[in-house]
Amino acid sequence: MSALAQQQPESAATPDERRRFQRVRVHLLGRYMLPNRKEYPCQVVNMSPGGAALLGQAVGFLGDRVVAYIDHIGRIEGKITRHIDGGFAMSIEATARKRDKLASQLTYLANREILNLVEDRRHERVVPQHPTARIVFDDGLELSCNLIDVSQSGAAVAAKFRPQIGTLVTIGVLPARVVRHLDNGFALQFTHEQPIETLEDRVTAR
Repeated sequence: MSALAQQQPESAATPDERRRFQRVRVHLLGRYMLPNRKEYPCQVVNMSPGGAALLGQAVGFLGDRVVAYIDHIGRIEGKITRHIDGGFAMSIEATARKRDKLASQLTYLANREILNLVEDRRHERVVPQHPTARIVFDDGLELSCNLIDVSQSGAAVAAKFRPQIGTLVTIGVLPARVVRHLDNGFALQFTHEQPIETLEDRVTAR
């Protein structure tokens, strides 16, 4: 059994039990549904077999039931336990077997996150010679922005407006999605890794 979880006989962990679970920092996209039955995009920033912290547009009320579908994890459900900056923390209600499976998934994701950080460093980040770019949203809205830097896998954008995590956009001629908020803008991940030779032209194309 993974060290991330302890076998629990109940379907939901108590607060004391949840504190014994090791929380893993992750960057997982997904969507969640509150009692109003509306779906919202989200980013999970940390998670354990007993709970998760989500960034999202709607924060709900303490005690509200949440059903979420998270990339690489699947369906989780529980209740809002507290509000955080830009989102909320939720409990995860699950059987002991599902907690053990979730612990294994998180162990894998934590190890992959470390490997991805190494991989990202192999993608040199550069400041474009022409740092102005155009971002187009699905609804047709266009946003002019300044590029902080770009790499073969994504771009950092300086802008006062910060779209929701998970928002799909086109920057230049490249499809991408918002994966992280920055102090002065947001970060995009390209749908496909780009060749370095044409990267700047494709990002800044109009």
